[in-house]
Amino acid sequence: MSISKSLIPSLLLSLLLVQLVHADQSVTSAGEGTAAPTKIDCGGACEARCRLSSRPNLCKRACGTCCARCNCVPPGTAGNQEVCPCYASLTTHGGRPKCP
Repeated sequence: MSISKSLIPSLLLSLLLVQLVHADQSVTSAGEGTAAPTKIDCGGACEARCRLSSRPNLCKRACGTCCARCNCVPPGTAGNQEVCPCYASLTTHGGRPKCP
């Protein structure tokens, strides 16, 4: 059995497409039943967290960055950082806590 040289690119492309479709189906079936974590409203959470701050715009900007990375904002206007370990662990370049 001899395959013409003009058919080789078509056969390779067909094989590649079959592999891609199979890989896509494997990923889809593996992910079934797992729900993506829900995103919190960082704007609202940071607004509440920073409402008593002496520098609310700076507070909201820092809080928003931390919230986007960690998907968590501690309750209240200060403290309670043990509720969000990721939020509490972020630091500035100077080693100071980043998140208000």
